Amino acid sequence: MTIARPVALITGSARRLGAAIVRRLHADGFDVAIHCHASRDAADALAAELDGARKGSTLVLQADLAQFDRLPELIAHTIGRFGRLDALVNNASSFFATPVGQATLDQWDALFNANARAPFFLSQAAAPHLRMTQGAIVNMADIYAERPLRSHTLYGMSKAALVHMTGALALELAPQVRVNAIAPGAILWPDDGKDDAAKQAMLDRTPLHRTGTPEEIAETVRWLLREATYMTGQVVRLDGGRTLEG
Repeated sequence: MTIARPVALITGSARRLGAAIVRRLHADGFDVAIHCHASRDAADALAAELDGARKGSTLVLQADLAQFDRLPELIAHTIGRFGRLDALVNNASSFFATPVGQATLDQWDALFNANARAPFFLSQAAAPHLRMTQGAIVNMADIYAERPLRSHTLYGMSKAALVHMTGALALELAPQVRVNAIAPGAILWPDDGKDDAAKQAMLDRTPLHRTGTPEEIAETVRWLLREATYMTGQVVRLDGGRTLEG
C-alpha cells in the first residue's frame, strides 16, 4: 500500500529564500509545489534536482500572483497533481521604496497584491483542503510590519496587513488549521545590492552581529508546520534580536 506523503505549496520558491524552504521541506518528506513568476528556469532546475532524489515529488507552477484568477488555480493544480494539501507557505513578496510624496497607485497595488491580497485568497482557497489534512499555513511577514522603515510606508503597511491576517485566519480556521508567520530580520541582501555602510549599520543594530541564513528561516518554517502543534496566530521574530532595543 502506498502511503500519501504530505504536500506543501510554497509561493515564490524558485530561488533565494523560497528555494531553501522547498529543499528543507522536501528533505523532511514533503512533496512540493514550486511556484514561480519570472524564474521558470530556476524553478525547473530545482524541481529536476529534487525529483532526482525522489521521483514524482515536485510540481512547478508559474503564475503572476497579481492576476486574481490564478490564485485558486494554484491550489487546484496542486490538488490535481498530488490529491491533497497539508501546507501553504506564503513566501512570495514585493519590496521597494515608496517615499511619501512620490508613491503611486500602481505601487500600492503591486505591494498589496503580492504581500496581502494573494496570501489571503490563496489561504481562502486552500482552507477546505487544509482542514481535511489538519494542515497549516505559514506567512512570511517582516519586522517592518511593526515598526516603520523610512521611505517604505506602503511595504510596511502591506506586511502589517499580512500580520493581521495571520491572527484573523488563525481564529477563523481553528481548530483544524494552524496559521503562523515569521518576521525575518536581515537574511539575504536585496538583489539590487545594498551599500556596505548600510549593511554594517544594520548588523551593528543586531545583537547577534550577523545576518541570518535562508536555512535558518527554512528550518523555522518546517518546525511551524511539523512540530509547533499548539501554536497558532503567532509571529516568530527571526531577526537576531534586532527589535529588542526599539
